[in-house]
Amino acid sequence: MLAGWCLVQLFCNALLAAITAAVPDRVPRVQRGLVGGWVALAQTLGALVGVGLATVVGGIGAGYLACAAFLLVSAVPYLLGSGDQRLAERVPMRWTEFLKGFWISPRRSPDFGWAWLTRFLLNLGNGLGTLYLFFYLQDAVGHDDPDTGVLVLTAIYSLCVVLTAVTSGSWSDRVGRRKVFVTGSGVVMAVAAGILAVWPTWPGAIVGAVVLGTGFGVYLSVDFALLTEVLPSARDRAKDLGVVNIANSLPQVVAPALAAPIVKYLGGYPVLYALAAGVTLLGAILVRQFRTVA
Repeated sequence: MLAGWCLVQLFCNALLAAITAAVPDRVPRVQRGLVGGWVALAQTLGALVGVGLATVVGGIGAGYLACAAFLLVSAVPYLLGSGDQRLAERVPMRWTEFLKGFWISPRRSPDFGWAWLTRFLLNLGNGLGTLYLFFYLQDAVGHDDPDTGVLVLTAIYSLCVVLTAVTSGSWSDRVGRRKVFVTGSGVVMAVAAGILAVWPTWPGAIVGAVVLGTGFGVYLSVDFALLTEVLPSARDRAKDLGVVNIANSLPQVVAPALAAPIVKYLGGYPVLYALAAGVTLLGAILVRQFRTVA
């Protein structure tokens, strides 16, 4: 499991960094919110299809094989139709420069540093709120079938993301502002975590899923557009987006490590979701530190 998980993370993040670099390479700034919405739409539907495959296809092994096949098939259209052009000249590969490239000085590129930190905090808050959802339904809510409950809540959450991602991204393009959308979405996500903290019932979980999906849809589309506008170098966009992907993946490791002792020893699920709300709200507030993006 450990080896397989590491390989999946390695190559899926490599794929994600390369494919998202096509957006700042090809899309004008005034359309990146809209395109970010479509990227968020694909990301959300992909997660929902993955959960559905893993749940509906019989057995854990068959579910993972179905997800693997779907991943391969979904990459084919881009490989055949992207129209990527080969570089006329390639920069020679030097390992020392390659390794140094993973450090991007926040002093030289402060907005990129804030982008990484705020993305980490908001994804950490989202991870704290969603990764223990099965156990929350089982232990705190007392749901009879927490497996099905997670699937239902994921579907509701995903539907709300779908409804808000493209429209909010397009709206951000029209008004020429990013920070207010990202800050507002973070506040909405914090409210969702607060609902789960104080209302541990099935109706409360449904309301929390609606609020969280609404906020996360806005966040995914507009924060992606904001991020493409603070990349330090046009030449290193794929590498820099790979560094940003660490802020997406690292919370998946940190969140369970934080959640387990909180649930068992430090107050249970109310404290866990209160922490998720606080972390998310902090990330939303720090978005105000950006200087080169409106």
